[in-house]
Amino acid sequence: MGDFKHLVLVKFKEGVVVDEMLGGMAKLVTELDYVKSFEWGADMVSEETLRQGFTHAFVLTFKSKEDFAAFSSHPKHLEFAPTFASAIENILLFDFNAVLIKPAP
Repeated sequence: MGDFKHLVLVKFKEGVVVDEMLGGMAKLVTELDYVKSFEWGADMVSEETLRQGFTHAFVLTFKSKEDFAAFSSHPKHLEFAPTFASAIENILLFDFNAVLIKPAP
C-alpha cells in the first residue's frame, strides 16, 4: 500500500493574506515529523465552472493513516486549525491511500 494523502481544496475569504496562511502551514508541517511531504498550488488554468470556486490545493503526504491521525491531533495542529479555518470561505477534504502508477524520475 502507498502513502496516505490528505488533499485539501480551499477558497480563501476575500481579503485574506494567502501568504500568511501559507507561512503558517509551512511552519506547521516542517515542525512535525509526521508529515512526509507538503505541496501546494494555486489554480492557474481551470475554468471557473470546473473548479467550483476553489482556488488553492494542498497535498500532505504521510507514511500511514496513523501518522495522519497523530498529526491531526497534535497540539500544534490544533492551535493552527482555527486560524486556517477562519480564513476559509469553502473547503473540500479528501483522504486516501495513494496508488502510485508512475513514479517521479
